[in-house]
Amino acid sequence: MASVMTAAQVFERVKDAAADATGPDEQALQIDYDALKVKIQAALGDRKVALMHFNKFLPEGYEDQGRFNVLLLTGGKVIFDMVIGDSYFRYDIVSVGELDKVQVIDAVWENKEKRQEEPFLSLRLMHGEEAHLLLALNDDERASLLVFAKAVTDARNPEK
Repeated sequence: MASVMTAAQVFERVKDAAADATGPDEQALQIDYDALKVKIQAALGDRKVALMHFNKFLPEGYEDQGRFNVLLLTGGKVIFDMVIGDSYFRYDIVSVGELDKVQVIDAVWENKEKRQEEPFLSLRLMHGEEAHLLLALNDDERASLLVFAKAVTDARNPEK
């Protein structure tokens, strides 16, 4: 794993990602960044974040909650799934050890707007009835997702 990040560093990366999360036909995000910084700090406290993955497009089921989400893996093997929108912030927390299932899907989806099929990679982290999704639609996102998947599976299922 690369160097660890503090809550302040996570906030700066989230702030940068907010601009990227706005599509060309959408109104720019109207986030109160001072309040968001406080919320991220309160959520993470002194935890150190080892990995971060941004979903530029919200997974199905999250649409009414925000514009994008970020998944974090702390050095202590705890996952934070933060959903961020104009006036919305929520996060779920789960320990890697509490996951019931880890699933990687490498497939193709039909992009009806472009009338073509496009590859995607998905990492689904499940516990109980909850699922946390990491999505990748391009090579940079794929690399981030695969590093996250390796860290989770190494922590959850170490070779003996």
